[in-house]
Amino acid sequence: MGRLATTDGLTDIQDDILTTVRTFVEKEILPVATDLEHRDEYPTEIVEGLKELGIFGLMIPEEYGGLGESLLTYALVVEEIARGWMSVSGVINTHFIVAWMLMQHGTDEQQHRYLPRMATGEVRAAFSMSEPGCGSDVSAIRTKAVRTDDGYSITGQKMWLTNGASANLVALLVKTDEGAGPESSVYQNMTTFLLDKEPGFGQTAQGLTVPGKLAKMGYKGVDTTELILDGHRISADQILGGAPGRGFYQMMDGVEVGRVNVAARGCGVALRAFELGIEYAQQRETFGKKIAEHQAVLFRLAEMATKVEAAHQMMVKAARVKDAGERNDLEAGMAKYLASEYCSQVVEDSFRIHGGYGYSQEYEIERLYREAPMLLVGEGTADIQRMIIGRRLLEDYRSS
Repeated sequence: MGRLATTDGLTDIQDDILTTVRTFVEKEILPVATDLEHRDEYPTEIVEGLKELGIFGLMIPEEYGGLGESLLTYALVVEEIARGWMSVSGVINTHFIVAWMLMQHGTDEQQHRYLPRMATGEVRAAFSMSEPGCGSDVSAIRTKAVRTDDGYSITGQKMWLTNGASANLVALLVKTDEGAGPESSVYQNMTTFLLDKEPGFGQTAQGLTVPGKLAKMGYKGVDTTELILDGHRISADQILGGAPGRGFYQMMDGVEVGRVNVAARGCGVALRAFELGIEYAQQRETFGKKIAEHQAVLFRLAEMATKVEAAHQMMVKAARVKDAGERNDLEAGMAKYLASEYCSQVVEDSFRIHGGYGYSQEYEIERLYREAPMLLVGEGTADIQRMIIGRRLLEDYRSS
């Protein structure tokens, strides 16, 4: 292990956790990742291993059976896992976002009902905000919950659910028109529901269907699905926090930490791409010497390493700001934006170093080349991040 992507000031416990996860990645993920990815096969044995390590409960408080670790610890674990196979980090990301939302906004009953089983991985969660006609434009969602005599009836269509099939709990954002008056902001008329369902495809609960797995160019193995709701009946007790009208703010809190996660994934994939590139550059010979000795390749490696290091440090800062209890939308947006952009660039540079072999499925870089683009759009596109960053800067540097 080289000097890149190291983190100062970690506790002995954090170091032990990261060492354990790194060993697991080396032994259980890297040897099988590319084969599983090419077959688009769900990593069942890897997920079971993560359960045994306690990763599903990493940030869940000890009183609920979790490890009670920080966002920084979680982000560094995600970085390690994404270095092995980004899809595996996706398995735990939406689970973590829902756990975070429950910890921050759930009622006591909701926390005691779900968090202990989420910590063990018995309950696996998905996060659902996007719809076919809208992604980052959350105000445009159409899925709606209508009040009934015994609760609510939800109808609509959701898109891009990571873990949509494997999850048995879904945090679902809908319109309710109950949070405030008719003249209020549309964001005050959104509610998050906690939907229980069975794992799998087809009808997995009354009025709830998971049609099938979406075909993707990369990010394979993990199931990404739609969710169709047709009069799905649910009780008012399943509103996150117990009261309607708070859903948008709850979801944005989850997305904020989710962006730190995406930044960590970008850091992990970029680090792996750099490792592959610098190793290959010291093996491949052209014109009588290793290609690493050619100035063009040497400069490329230098730029790659600098980007890996810069993204990692910004991701660490974003996590530490949130751990300190401060608003981190600026830092999370910057970290997600920089890490995803740099990841894409580092992967492409490593691909170029590999030459024609980079185009072959026999080489790992081919998989990374297809995975990196997802990070450019996941948890908000680069353009959305720039908008968030710019608006936040105007708040901080407002002209008098």
